[in-house]
Amino acid sequence: MDSNEKRLDWVNDYINRVKYSPKLLDYYKGKSILVTGGAGGIGSNLIIALSILVGDHGKITVLDNLSSIKIKNPWNILPLKNVQFVLGDVRSDIDLKRVFKNHPSIVFHLAAFFANQNSVDYPELSAEVDVIGQIKLLEYSRLAKIDRFIYASSGCAIYGSYGEMPLKEDFISMHLTTPYQINKMTGEMYCNYYGHNYDMKIVNCRFFNSYGPGEVPGQYRNVIPNFIYWAMKGKSLPITGTGEETRDFTYVLDLVQGLVRSGFNESAIGQNFNLAAGSEQTIIDLALMVNESTKNKAPIEYLPRRKWDTKPRILASIDKARELIEYEPIGSFEDGFNQNIEWFTDNWEIIQEFADFPPGMSSALKG
Repeated sequence: MDSNEKRLDWVNDYINRVKYSPKLLDYYKGKSILVTGGAGGIGSNLIIALSILVGDHGKITVLDNLSSIKIKNPWNILPLKNVQFVLGDVRSDIDLKRVFKNHPSIVFHLAAFFANQNSVDYPELSAEVDVIGQIKLLEYSRLAKIDRFIYASSGCAIYGSYGEMPLKEDFISMHLTTPYQINKMTGEMYCNYYGHNYDMKIVNCRFFNSYGPGEVPGQYRNVIPNFIYWAMKGKSLPITGTGEETRDFTYVLDLVQGLVRSGFNESAIGQNFNLAAGSEQTIIDLALMVNESTKNKAPIEYLPRRKWDTKPRILASIDKARELIEYEPIGSFEDGFNQNIEWFTDNWEIIQEFADFPPGMSSALKG
């Protein structure tokens, strides 16, 4: 079984285990759906799930500018007959006109200028993509009279520096420390505006740190794929802080489950809620787990905490998502982590070719 077949098998198995209702399965059949940012770790898994759900008479259109990888080749998107990839940008009217010709009824907006350090290094570009690009996408969605607009927000970003654990959706803070955090908050506000002013059916899904097969490592990517990449190259894993910091690491197909349910459940409309595992892992435990799994002998390297990183703990409450959309994480951390390792091993040569760690920026800890 090759890597693409494995990913399809993993998603199929997950869909069978999560046991979506017959109404949800009927709802998605034959639908035309637009996914922005579909070549990323979350998006590429969402596309597989949606491809299965819409069936032969449905269509998934993917818009992605491939900005997070070195070589502009959408190799991470499975060659599925009902999926069309468009190399393009949410800021481009030409690209948006092209993808809306497929008359999508649901838009999943995952495209972003990811992530915190990237936005610190390039604040203007971050705002162009995450704010102006989103307004353009909302406008085209409004004119196309879409049925649902699901926005990938970030719980790690928008809750600010002083939230009580577990983080709940009614906590609001203006103590945001990066342009990415500001832009994610702004994105939710624009969704709420379009919902209020134009009666658009919007949903704000607040993601927490994702992991699992599909995310190519890079200078600004998530910690787990980067740790695996460096460990497989025999390099020291850099921890910015003491290592006792925690994150709510969430299996990527659990996030996909939350998105799929958000596109269906009427109770999600106009709401914001966390999509997370609802549990904590320390960074030092993660690093030790990665080193053990990859047999990496290089010592862990401790570095000063980055100025914007003000959260020693992150833990999400998922009670609201459970209540509104029947969200329930079913992926264990160990199983998802092992899939992540297996995906890296299967695709190691191409991952090395596509991983983007350009020298010279403040976040480029490793090459």
